[in-house]
Amino acid sequence: EKSAKMSLKFPKLKTTNCIVAFLSSALQAFGMYNIHALSGVTEGGVLGATLLFDHWFGLSPAVSSFVLNIACYVLGWRTLGKSFIAYSAIAACGYSASYAICELFPPLWPGIASLPLLASVVGALFIGVGAGLCVGDDALAMSLSHLTKIPIQWIYLTSDLIVLGLSLTYIPVRRIGYSLLTVILSGQLIGLMQRIKGRPEAA
Repeated sequence: EKSAKMSLKFPKLKTTNCIVAFLSSALQAFGMYNIHALSGVTEGGVLGATLLFDHWFGLSPAVSSFVLNIACYVLGWRTLGKSFIAYSAIAACGYSASYAICELFPPLWPGIASLPLLASVVGALFIGVGAGLCVGDDALAMSLSHLTKIPIQWIYLTSDLIVLGLSLTYIPVRRIGYSLLTVILSGQLIGLMQRIKGRPEAA
């Protein structure tokens, strides 16, 4: 009984990690709203799915990202540790709140819509650095990798390709090519950032 009570305790979180998780997810939201959502150059995984839902159902990414991320965290609660999930939840709140704030203002660089190559590179910088500093949508990929025993890089690739494939329903094929470029670039940046800083500890 004592051990059961101990397992329900909220994990001890580092203030610095909480701030980084919130601000880095805000950076992603800024890039998604001002570049990806405007240029027709999308992302893979959860981020790309939010733009897909926005186009077809008019559901703001501020809402859909929160719902999708919570679903990922529920799936990963037992396998990833409470501290990891707690930092992820902070990042999810930071992303949703920041995207909602961005929606109150017009895009800063409307001209980037006609420059898909530039959009793919700059967008990758925002997503790669932002997701690399926090946990991004790792919860889903890590949980599926743990459950299926499939290497995580294949989980990432599969989820990205599925979202990009579905995005063909509203994005021209050429823009999907640029989207694939931004997915590759952001993925490399995420890997680089996380090798530099490491991940928040699990507990």
